[in-house]
Amino acid sequence: MEVPLEIDVTEAARLLKTPGQVLLLDVREPHEWAFCHLNGDLHIPIREVPGRLDELPRDQHILVLCHHGARSLHVTQYLRANDYQLVSNIAGGIHAWAETVDPAMRRY
Repeated sequence: MEVPLEIDVTEAARLLKTPGQVLLLDVREPHEWAFCHLNGDLHIPIREVPGRLDELPRDQHILVLCHHGARSLHVTQYLRANDYQLVSNIAGGIHAWAETVDPAMRRY
């Protein structure tokens, strides 16, 4: 299965409606995650990702999320370079999620 490098928040929301099909990886800092996050996500701050690769499945589509999409794109590229091919960045991050998918979500 080939997955796109980036997807928009609408597509991410659609994919997340099917439990077990995708893993949502939030790479924001702990204070950002505490402010707002999506239920069911796996929170691994960006600086911890290299040391915690064993927590990430290679056979499941991973959606990577940050605030605006830049840090998560770096993590997506890092994971793909480390033989995780089923990884997509959520373009626009949680900011776009709050604007498009869940307007009631807290924003920062």
